[in-house]
Amino acid sequence: METVAIRTLDKNYFVKVGNGAMDGLAPFLKENFPALTSLLVITDETVGRLYLQELENRLEGQQLHVKVVPSGEEAKTFDVYYGCLSFALEKKLDRKSLILAFGGGAVGDLAGFVAATFMRGIPFIQIPTTILAHDSAVGGKVAINHPLGKNMIGAFHQPEAVFYDLRYLETLPQSERRSGFAEAIKHALIKDAEFYEWLLDNVTRLDAIQDSILEGLLVKGIRIKGDIVEKDEKELGVRAFLNFGHTLGHAIEGECGYGRITHGEAVLIGMLFALKLSKEILGLSFDSSGFRDWIEKLGYKSAIPEGVSADNLLQRMKQDKKSTGGKVMFVLLKETGSPVKMEISDELLLSRLNEFQRRGSVSDQRD
Repeated sequence: METVAIRTLDKNYFVKVGNGAMDGLAPFLKENFPALTSLLVITDETVGRLYLQELENRLEGQQLHVKVVPSGEEAKTFDVYYGCLSFALEKKLDRKSLILAFGGGAVGDLAGFVAATFMRGIPFIQIPTTILAHDSAVGGKVAINHPLGKNMIGAFHQPEAVFYDLRYLETLPQSERRSGFAEAIKHALIKDAEFYEWLLDNVTRLDAIQDSILEGLLVKGIRIKGDIVEKDEKELGVRAFLNFGHTLGHAIEGECGYGRITHGEAVLIGMLFALKLSKEILGLSFDSSGFRDWIEKLGYKSAIPEGVSADNLLQRMKQDKKSTGGKVMFVLLKETGSPVKMEISDELLLSRLNEFQRRGSVSDQRD
């Protein structure tokens, strides 16, 4: 069991990681919320079917309400968000109530945004059940999607705590394992070259990761995320580096239809493209072909899905919340662990996107 401290200007809290982390939830509520009036659990259909009864047993004696939402990105719509607010009002939640986000990254984003906006903000706790959520559950960015862009309607609202019980990861399908592990790769590439080499050496299959290795990579990723958030809570500076791969990744998600490709798998394609630009523009020295071989052995696709237009991707990227004045901003690498933000021209992006689609690889030739 590991406990990682997260410090921000708004709030200090902890992330408890390991098998049995949930054992600390009830004592935490008793100690920190003695005047708690009610709890609202927001969970999705899949997690609810597998684990909701266990959670209810842990919270026996509390005034508990449960709102079940669709699984995945379908949870992050205005209609679902509005439905959660209506449910909270119907159940007479008040400012001494608390929300539990019980699920993956989508549920965490939705439930956190409900908490941020209900009665101008009530507390919430993240209970992540996916590998992907080791990134999204930390840092306080909560949001829902709009048809014109991912996470375009949201807020910064830090949780009271994060209870990350690794037992919930045992039932994850392979697509969700890939989605989550992509964020661990991102953390390594933007912050820690040694961590990246450790991942290459220790992770050769995603269906058979030893518990000690899984816990180690998740804790490392959370520490990296926490360190960046501590320096820049509201994404005015270095926190933008966490968007490595996301500019194109979000555009791919939007073009494919939210939920048709997992967030992490789209972001990994975005990272491959960003590595290509980094080599061309900044002279990044990086074993692109070795990286591509590794991720393909782990089951990832290394090409933009067929039928997705480069022109449409460009327009999506220009609408991204990280863009300014219609100019597309990319996070690139000067070297592993050393990211920079750069504006990339429309002409260069279109040219390189078309090349990338034709070759379906991170580099023009094997390194």
